[in-house]
Amino acid sequence: MTSQMPAAAGRGAVAGTLATVVMSALMLVAQRLGLMGEQPPERITAEALDRLGAERSESTQNALASGVHLAFGAVAGAVYGVAVTRMPARAPRPVTGAAFGLGVWLISYAGWVPALRIMPPISDDRPGRPTSMALAHVVFGGVLDRLLRR
Repeated sequence: MTSQMPAAAGRGAVAGTLATVVMSALMLVAQRLGLMGEQPPERITAEALDRLGAERSESTQNALASGVHLAFGAVAGAVYGVAVTRMPARAPRPVTGAAFGLGVWLISYAGWVPALRIMPPISDDRPGRPTSMALAHVVFGGVLDRLLRR
């Protein structure tokens, strides 16, 4: 089992990156519908750069936000890729993937993001964003799982 972990993590990282692209498309649709306001990855990146005192152009900040979001998705995918190798064969994988995505959202947006005062807690966020983000993360987990089962 241990010798399979690097390969499982690698497959998960690739699947996580692709799932992040799908999730990001959903987030952009939600933004165009007026449900999001500023995209959370952009806000998180801007806050980190501000705290570091880094000067940057808007295009550099946007590119960095996209890269960091994809990298975060890859790491989450790697974790899931390893985790599914330890699940019983009878585990309901699509449900597990969706639950994993929702867990990533909760750990982030009910955990470290508001704890670092980057964004408000889910209960105090603008209407529409928490639901949009939860749905986007459920899709992330579902796509992640589906890609890993191919």
